[in-house]
Amino acid sequence: MTASELGARLRASYDRVPRNTRGMLFMLVSTVCFISMHLSIRLLGTDLHPFEIAFFRNFFGLIVILPVFLSTGPRLLRTRNLGLHALRGGLNAVAMLAFFTSLTLAPLAQVTALGFTAPLFATVGAMLFLGEVVRLRRWTALIIGFFGALVILRPGMVEISLGPMLVLFSSAVWASAMLIIKRLSATDSSFTITAYMILFLTPLTGLAALPFWQWPTTDQFVWLIAIGVLGTIAQTAMNQSFREADVSAVLPLEFCKLIWAALFGYLLLAEVPDLWTWLGGAMIFAGVTYIGIRESRLKDNA
Repeated sequence: MTASELGARLRASYDRVPRNTRGMLFMLVSTVCFISMHLSIRLLGTDLHPFEIAFFRNFFGLIVILPVFLSTGPRLLRTRNLGLHALRGGLNAVAMLAFFTSLTLAPLAQVTALGFTAPLFATVGAMLFLGEVVRLRRWTALIIGFFGALVILRPGMVEISLGPMLVLFSSAVWASAMLIIKRLSATDSSFTITAYMILFLTPLTGLAALPFWQWPTTDQFVWLIAIGVLGTIAQTAMNQSFREADVSAVLPLEFCKLIWAALFGYLLLAEVPDLWTWLGGAMIFAGVTYIGIRESRLKDNA
């Protein structure tokens, strides 16, 4: 059997799988890769500063997209929104640096649970700055989601440490970047948006890493490459899951991130999530999932 025949058979087998099933499988792959990347950052962060890890995450991401640059040429970077791309890159850099730092300070499951709040912040931002109408049911979902964050943090009952606060700060900044992406997607292709993101993120995170720089050892370079590969696979698989399946089919599976985070944290970091993390995480995720499915249905009916 030739390689082309094998490829044709595999493609035929792939096409026979229902689209929603394919999307769900891609989402599961995405959740495992995201949490594996976060775990790797946590483990490597004991020896390397998280800012340096963020730089190498973007540097290896730049290497991955270089073939796309070479094949498409300058037209990939044609845009009338260079300022917005720069602003988005700056916001992305701040969000990434804060999130990577939080992974070295807070339990993996807690970071994952609070990280679900980004779409909640984005919904509030869309209402305030883009004029989107948020009705009663989405308001209810927002309140439940943000109350879930309070359940995890329990202000006034326990001391709120820097790690969880950095997660929330990262989510709010990332939400602002999401609003800019939404604006850019009306005029620029997804490839152009991704290209400018990595082009701005790499030097910005590199500058942030300079004060803390130390040359990685060979073993650390292997970890850094793994982080870059895992991040690329995770993002690609998540994008493909939304292309293949209905939002209502794949979005609930994102909760698996919390399950993997709890499992990996217990097995490799001896971390046991408390009841408040599970309860608050479920509340945040319920609110986010409802908002995501609701917005998808409104878009389909538009």
